[in-house]
Amino acid sequence: MILPIRAIGDPILRKKCLDIGSDYPGLSDLIANMFQTMKAARGVGLAAPQVGKDIRLFIVDSPRMYEDPALGIRKVFINARIESEFDERWSYEEGCLSIPDVREDVERNKKIRIRFLDEKFMEHSEEYDDLNARVIQHEYDHIEGILFVDHLSAFKRQLLKGRFNNISKGKVSVEYKMKFPKT
Repeated sequence: MILPIRAIGDPILRKKCLDIGSDYPGLSDLIANMFQTMKAARGVGLAAPQVGKDIRLFIVDSPRMYEDPALGIRKVFINARIESEFDERWSYEEGCLSIPDVREDVERNKKIRIRFLDEKFMEHSEEYDDLNARVIQHEYDHIEGILFVDHLSAFKRQLLKGRFNNISKGKVSVEYKMKFPKT
């Protein structure tokens, strides 16, 4: 089932999300629905708050970002914690399904180490680099209540404020289901 994606301005996008247990109701259906929703929206990552759940869950499906799709990953991250960010910082244009039609350069570390549980609740501690690290950092920010635009300068955010307001009011054209905050 394709779920509506929450737009900027929705309070759930600013919540620091909660850990879950393997007994979380409907978890496997939620994960399947998130993958279906992300694919329909042509995204490469999606976090639970973007579909209205304040839980520490996000998914990544990054093969299409690479010339060699084998370099990408398709994973579920539950109760994730970034343990370290390292190597040089690099800038790359990011966008977000919750903030359609806004794309800006964001600086992030090139490599990360992250501890997480997979969909079978097996624990992992893994390192990622390049675009995989970037997508993970972007989605991880979502479960911390942070949006990619928070990494922009105050001046840049001020310039984009009108666009953010229009998006939150539903004044945006997208090819996927969205849910806009009540005004």
